Amino acid sequence: MRLARLPSTAGWGIAAGVGLVVAASAALVPVRDDISRASPALVLVIPIVIAGLVGGRVAALVTAGGAAVAFNVAFIPPYWTLDVHAPDDFIALAVFVFVATVVGTLVAREGERRQSAEERTAELQLLNDELQSVQAERERLAEEAVRATVLERVDEQRSALLRSVSHDLRTPLAAIRAVVSDLLGDAPYDDATRTELLTLVADEAERLDLLVANLLSLSRIEAGALRPERQAVALDELVADTVRRLGRLLVHCRVQLELPPLPLIKGDYTQLSQVMSNLLQNAARHAPPNSTVRIGGRDTGDFVEVWVDDEGIGVIPPERERIFQPFRRGEGSSSSGIGLAICKAIVEAHGGRVDVVDGPTGGARFRFTLPRTS
Repeated sequence: MRLARLPSTAGWGIAAGVGLVVAASAALVPVRDDISRASPALVLVIPIVIAGLVGGRVAALVTAGGAAVAFNVAFIPPYWTLDVHAPDDFIALAVFVFVATVVGTLVAREGERRQSAEERTAELQLLNDELQSVQAERERLAEEAVRATVLERVDEQRSALLRSVSHDLRTPLAAIRAVVSDLLGDAPYDDATRTELLTLVADEAERLDLLVANLLSLSRIEAGALRPERQAVALDELVADTVRRLGRLLVHCRVQLELPPLPLIKGDYTQLSQVMSNLLQNAARHAPPNSTVRIGGRDTGDFVEVWVDDEGIGVIPPERERIFQPFRRGEGSSSSGIGLAICKAIVEAHGGRVDVVDGPTGGARFRFTLPRTS
């Protein structure tokens, strides 16, 4: 496109330059006898400069040639001829031609350099606009990819939740239904058997209650609505109360309390009881029959630490962070995979932290800390 504009631009430059040379010459001819020889030479340089700016080097050189002819014909005797008789006039004409050529070339070169710079600036601006457009498109695609990843994770979690809930709900419901059907049937049961069956119903109902509580807490966590209602809480009393409440779920193992007197903490009693319930249920799930689950605690100064030890297979180091993620189950676990995630969310909402390490008896120790009251 630049090559296509050159002929037209050069033509306009030549026309402008030659026209100005003719006009300047016509204006100075009537007073040429009253002015010095240098005056028309200086005036005729102006059209050369304008031609170079408008039309480039070709227009400047053509105009310089025309100006030299006009200077010779109109301002060097004998007038209206190309003859030059006086040596001074010849020198003046040669100097004019040299100066006109140099000035025209320099002006044209500077004009071309400016035009080239403007074209490069325009090209750089165009490239910058295209780069910004590409960057904006990349950001848009990245946001869509993030949204797609989030939606995919949500779908995976929803599927995992449905699988876990369907299994965890059906198992106790099936047991309750079977027991109720037997009790409503015609088969006679002695008091011991009836008590055993009702205890089974109570155990499964307690299991259902814990599952529903976890699901409600999970929904509050995902909605960002998990806000502790703080009050003074005695952890030793909370632990003892939770153990009594879960007694039927802990019948196959021994629970040993190793809690010294602990300072009060400021927290939500119901939420912290849910933390202990999930940790005890987790320990009971992995503890071998007739093993011991130990609950201990200590005052660390600014925090109160409580732990639950079991004698199971433990948790390998690569899994110790992942098991606190929703729907992440430990090895050999049949849980819903949300209990430990809820423990982590509740403890961190209280300003503490929860983790798992090797237990003193070879199993796992789940421990959490809570800031004590000042």
